[in-house]
Amino acid sequence: MGRQSPMRAMMMGVALAAAVTITVPAGSVQAASSVVAVVNNTPITSGDLERRVNFLKLQRAKGNLRSVAREQLIEDTLKRAEILKQRASVSTAEVDAAYARFASSNKLSTEQLAKVLNQAGVGPEHFKQFIALQMSWPRVVNARFGREANGKSLVERMQENGGKKPVTTEYFLKQVIFVVPEKRRNAILGKRKAEAEASRAKFPGCDQAKAFAATMHDVSIRDLGRVLAPQMPEDWKPLIEKAKGQTTGTRVTERGVEYLAICKQREVNDDVAAEMVFRAEDLAKAKGGEEDANSKKYVAELRKKATITER
Repeated sequence: MGRQSPMRAMMMGVALAAAVTITVPAGSVQAASSVVAVVNNTPITSGDLERRVNFLKLQRAKGNLRSVAREQLIEDTLKRAEILKQRASVSTAEVDAAYARFASSNKLSTEQLAKVLNQAGVGPEHFKQFIALQMSWPRVVNARFGREANGKSLVERMQENGGKKPVTTEYFLKQVIFVVPEKRRNAILGKRKAEAEASRAKFPGCDQAKAFAATMHDVSIRDLGRVLAPQMPEDWKPLIEKAKGQTTGTRVTERGVEYLAICKQREVNDDVAAEMVFRAEDLAKAKGGEEDANSKKYVAELRKKATITER
């Protein structure tokens, strides 16, 4: 592995994320030489600080990196506590999947990414904690401010729309996963992709999906339930839009080779769908500006109520 090439790629990719810890890694406090700050009785150690400084270097951040790192860790500790309080944390599986996608997007295995992070003095756990907070914090912000978009109610938004609720597409989906173990990925990925493609023509429909999966080796079915078009993950959206018949095309993921089975789809304009469409429109217009402002407002409130001691 050329050391500089993946490092540069990672530095570019890191800019797409931003945050930190959900749980303190076992032993991190004991391993650190000193405590540099305490936030509501939660210590931030010199080890935490060094890892964040090194992480900022990977991001090519400018300025006094130790000062920036300290402020980030204080803010992240406040966010982490609020996430846990609101029970809004993403799962370990979701974080691991995001970590694997990041590695793949930079043409690295998860083992190679871990090596790069260790060499940089960051470590994979610090980066996973970074990912976890970035994924979890928007849930808390949206729960607090989501219904206040533009300060207008659903009824007011409908009046602006001529009294009509916007129409969107409702899907009921199942996810078909041809599992590929990480250790055998290079050896069998091509074979599994061919098997997944071939199975699409034989797919018997959603009611028989589990029985169908049982006839094949290492194939699992996940029931995704109702998904509205504005909720559709970006990775799947083009495949859904191009789908003909009962299934989408396949895509390779950290789990293996997957496709979606479209159990049912129809046009809907109920209140939930309407609110989802308006929310998507608001986010598109704001391009993150409103959400970022709400996040800053939320953190300022948490900081005002917090007890923070720096050493």
